[in-house]
Amino acid sequence: MLKPEILDPQGQAVLTALPRLGVAGISGVRQGKRFELDLDGEADAEALARIEHLASTLLANPVIEDYVVRVEAD
Repeated sequence: MLKPEILDPQGQAVLTALPRLGVAGISGVRQGKRFELDLDGEADAEALARIEHLASTLLANPVIEDYVVRVEAD
C-alpha cells in the first residue's frame, strides 16, 4: 500500500465512481495490492452486503481474481 501521505489517484477515481454506481456510505478508498474502504457508519450486515457486491462487480475481476471482504477496527 502507498503511505497515507501519498496521493492515491486510483483510489480517488474509485471513490468518485461509487455514487454513480449507486453505492453510498463509503468515505475513503485506498488502492494498492488491496483496497481499503472507510465506512461512514457501522459495518453491519447491510453495509457488508453492499461491499461484497461492490467487490464482485467493480473492485475485482472474479473470472481471474479471488477476493476477500474483511472488517478491521481502527
